[in-house]
Amino acid sequence: MTYAIEAQGLRKSFGAHEVVRGVDLAIRQGELFTLLGPNGAGKTTTIQMLTTMLLPDGGTARICGCDVVAEAVNVRRRISVTGQYAALDESLTGWQNLTLFAGLHGYTRKESRALAAELLESFRLTDAAGRSVGSYSGGMRRRLDLAAGIVSQPEVMFLDEPTTGLDPQSRRELWELVRRLVKNGTTVLLTTQYLEEADKLADRIGFIAQGKIIATGTPKRLKASIGSKTLTIRPAEGADPGDICKLLASEHGLKAYEDEDGQVVRMAVRDAALAHVVISTLFDHATAIDDFALSEPTLDDVYFALTAARGKEVAS
Repeated sequence: MTYAIEAQGLRKSFGAHEVVRGVDLAIRQGELFTLLGPNGAGKTTTIQMLTTMLLPDGGTARICGCDVVAEAVNVRRRISVTGQYAALDESLTGWQNLTLFAGLHGYTRKESRALAAELLESFRLTDAAGRSVGSYSGGMRRRLDLAAGIVSQPEVMFLDEPTTGLDPQSRRELWELVRRLVKNGTTVLLTTQYLEEADKLADRIGFIAQGKIIATGTPKRLKASIGSKTLTIRPAEGADPGDICKLLASEHGLKAYEDEDGQVVRMAVRDAALAHVVISTLFDHATAIDDFALSEPTLDDVYFALTAARGKEVAS
């Protein structure tokens, strides 16, 4: 199988702090792969090494068969990078930005104008083509930045949290543009903190925590891995979520976990009958709860389960 992005044992430290601790990746050509993880997990540092902006301290990585260290120039010819902030000249118009990028990539003046017109239409920016980018909304800037990123016709596109700060409508518009890129054969590596975004877009997902990939798979497979249903319990004020987790582990062998703010307890259950038994157990032990709900698993549930398990490993 041909991979557009490969990494083995990729490592990076800043001083005594090891940020990326042996990342392994294998992303197929034409795949949209999403890298998920909390702030400080190593997502951006991994992207920076894969895009030749940072030298790895260890391990290897290849983009379209080219080593990111030994063949950095060839890697740069094959990729495009779009981050959280638009890399545009705000004093220029949208049209001027695109023709400038096209000229820098070797297009003739005639070709640059034709390409700029095509991209402005494709990204629904024709009406704003003559306006300075400084007057654009966040969503418009991000669309223009994405358009500028494909001027070079990259084989691989790195999108580092491109929808951060956008309103829901702008985020969905950007999703459609990303889907179009993948449909046309571009390999995309997307990092995001929006789990819904990953669920909607990704062919496969990789979860990264504390500088390591801790799980990979399709959204469907990852959600199925934690159980058929998710039971969410909100303890009443004064009830200890940790005690609930211990009780359910003791009584039913269930791996319950607290979410990030410690206000909700979640667990995977096989069916509604088991959920009923769990709630009955809590009532039998006089555990006060405000609310409970049974739902299909989400990537949030996968995330909480993985990070909870990871926390226990580190603690031990």
